[in-house]
Amino acid sequence: MDDVITTQVTNSATNGLLARPQPVGVFPLPAGYLLVPAGDDLDAARNVLVAGRVPTEFAPGLAFYERALAGDADGAVALLTGDDPVTRANLLVLDPSEEAHEALVADAAALGDAAFAAHVGLLGFALGLAGSPPDPATTDGEFAAMAHAAHATLALARRDTAAAVEHLEAGAQIAHPVSVALAGQLMGQLAHAQLDEGGAKRAAVTFQAALDALAASDLAVNRAELHVAAGAMFQEMSEAAPRLMQQAINHYHQALALVNAQTAPETFAIANANLGLAYITMPMNEASDQLRIGVAVQSMREALTYFTPETHRDRWSSTQLNLANALVYMPSKHQAENIAEAVELYEQVLEVRDRHTDPQGRARVLANQGNALAHLGFFDDAKSKLHEARSIFEEFEERDAVMAVRSVLDEIAKHESILRQDAQ
Repeated sequence: MDDVITTQVTNSATNGLLARPQPVGVFPLPAGYLLVPAGDDLDAARNVLVAGRVPTEFAPGLAFYERALAGDADGAVALLTGDDPVTRANLLVLDPSEEAHEALVADAAALGDAAFAAHVGLLGFALGLAGSPPDPATTDGEFAAMAHAAHATLALARRDTAAAVEHLEAGAQIAHPVSVALAGQLMGQLAHAQLDEGGAKRAAVTFQAALDALAASDLAVNRAELHVAAGAMFQEMSEAAPRLMQQAINHYHQALALVNAQTAPETFAIANANLGLAYITMPMNEASDQLRIGVAVQSMREALTYFTPETHRDRWSSTQLNLANALVYMPSKHQAENIAEAVELYEQVLEVRDRHTDPQGRARVLANQGNALAHLGFFDDAKSKLHEARSIFEEFEERDAVMAVRSVLDEIAKHESILRQDAQ
């Protein structure tokens, strides 16, 4: 395992080449790797960026950063016209090349600036131009924190989650005194790593710490993503502890208050899909609880405006199936129309769940569709679907599922018997 326990060192170049602290790691790429040049006219904006907030007005010397935040890398490059080391480091981020990286490595060695050297080493690793990240012990503050984050990335690539957790813990601890926003970003990554390691309780605490650290920032999408991840964790934990489902729902609502279909379409869709599933799986203890099904249906319809079989096959399939299930049981004056829509939704899911690649998943869809068809009185079609489902369940020895299908078939037989008697 990599050596990760280091002490923070004093960077003798703190007042040299780089103005400190820098907003590295705070914003999404490519802005997250850009340096703010030194200059009294830029200090206020730099400190705002370090806090994870976007300045209300960018000075001319930071116009390139504004373009990068907007996702316009070409526009940012066009505004970087200097030939100083900081400008060339920023150009390397936006327009990487091996030659530019090698020249910057030489510059960093000649300048003797530990923070700048660490940053150049980080860029080389992040851009695939260097095989290993810089040593966190060679620098301090935000640059040491970013070096730890890079070592965590390398550890995760090697499937060494324990090392990744140690690096991210060290990085967040070092970052916090200089950039709470960077610490929050690293704690968000740490929570995911802890969850992968199996520490859900630790991850829950870390998710909340990350959200608290980013609360005063303008990083709405990052915060929403953390809420969705925390919600999904609590939703999974609720299988053993149902009371945790409400925490999952709270996180989804907070995510949806931060983003919409335009600002973060995928995060918005996932939050809606998960919220819909949470609502339909909660126990219905009172008549008013059935109203949740209507909310669930609306949430899943929102998600399906983004998920498609072509772009998100699995998410589309599961959300489509959950929507169909909700429609079958949603109280409504138009119940027959809802069930008919559910039958069609099931049919669309069956097109992507075939017997060879997902036999048990197909069987569950068939069983649900057969039940819906039975509700509509299409008994012959229902029996065809149910017999196929039962056959698959029997093949995989899913006894409870087999009994459930047989129960529906028995109910159909009873209804058919009554219809025959009425006819006679």
